[in-house]
Amino acid sequence: MTHVTKEEALNYHIGGKIEISVKVPCKTAKDLSTAYTPGVAEPCREINKDNELAYKYTNKANLVAVITDGTAVLGLGDIGAVAGKPVMEGKAVLFKKFADVDAFDIELNEHDPDKIVEICKALAPTFGGINLEDIKAPKCFEIERKLQEAVDIPVMHDDQHGTAMITSAGIINAMEISGKDISKIKIVVSGSGAAGIACAKMYKALGAENIIMIDSKGVIHDERTDLTPEKVEFAIKTTDRTLGDAIKGADMFLGLSKPGVLTKEMVKTMNPEPIIFALANPTPEIFPEEVAEVRSDVMMGTGRSDYPNQVNNVLGFPFIFRGALDVRAKKITENMKMAAARALADLAKEPVPAEVCKAFGVSELKFGKDYIIPKPFDKRVLTAVAPAVAKAAVEDGVARVKDFDVEAYAKKLAMMEV
Repeated sequence: MTHVTKEEALNYHIGGKIEISVKVPCKTAKDLSTAYTPGVAEPCREINKDNELAYKYTNKANLVAVITDGTAVLGLGDIGAVAGKPVMEGKAVLFKKFADVDAFDIELNEHDPDKIVEICKALAPTFGGINLEDIKAPKCFEIERKLQEAVDIPVMHDDQHGTAMITSAGIINAMEISGKDISKIKIVVSGSGAAGIACAKMYKALGAENIIMIDSKGVIHDERTDLTPEKVEFAIKTTDRTLGDAIKGADMFLGLSKPGVLTKEMVKTMNPEPIIFALANPTPEIFPEEVAEVRSDVMMGTGRSDYPNQVNNVLGFPFIFRGALDVRAKKITENMKMAAARALADLAKEPVPAEVCKAFGVSELKFGKDYIIPKPFDKRVLTAVAPAVAKAAVEDGVARVKDFDVEAYAKKLAMMEV
């Protein structure tokens, strides 16, 4: 993985990473009169008659708010709103770079869930979508749910759903490679925060029936009395109490917890051809080299770019919002998320362009246990995921655009320069 020094990182961020640019002429008196008074009154009058015209006459159709309260910033934890601003700016960079979506970061000096919802609700007329970011569990679940009920634009907490969609794509392909049935496999999830809960829910939607979740106190079982409502859904009747107990005979391990919790001895006890997604970052629950020392049949993924099958949320959120914005969706449905996961899974089976291989320093990438998830910087992700999401939005009846040609839309995206 490319090493970045502290000085390089600080210099890169001097002055911030995003800016506002003007995309219309503003050089003459007439331009000034058109951009502002009196000309600006005309679109105002039209929008006043029909609020939907804001999508035509303003930047609402391509503008996402990236909103945080700074309580769960990357691996830094509760560092506060202003300290989290560089991350939110970075998110805006990725929105623009990968899907040409304009994004504006908003850091809230407020921790009360209901007040955060009210603030976001008041801001909603400005935006075509809201990306909630780095808000700690369990309040992130409440905020997302209440806010989506209160506004008519898509709301997504990426820390939950991004990881769920990308790992789901990996599971779909791993099941095909191994010949296993997802309804019959045993899945162990280490970490029951926002991402862990969302992943488990999506795996259930895929057909998984045997999921054991583990938090900082051990296995989430039906005799515990300290569980949040989100965890109660996954409380099962079992005598397993530790990760070591639960991992025996498991077909999949998903790590969203902390470095080193999965040992080589534990890996030995898993079923043949298991999946291990060790996503603690930058130091995973177990390194691929450690796994390779004890068995060779594992389909392995991490959150790092220097190993195969990187689970990187940049494969998800820019393209999900791209598709949602382009059909003027009112929300992001479960079908839209699943469409994104399946589109990613299908793309991994396609021949990989030479420029993608070159970017990652390999001569070839081919569908198999070391390539079950597409690579970041693969431009085809845009034309695979965004149309799938847009089509699902139309089918679910949450799109304002009704006359939608998915093939024409995919061709239009293919011509986009990102």
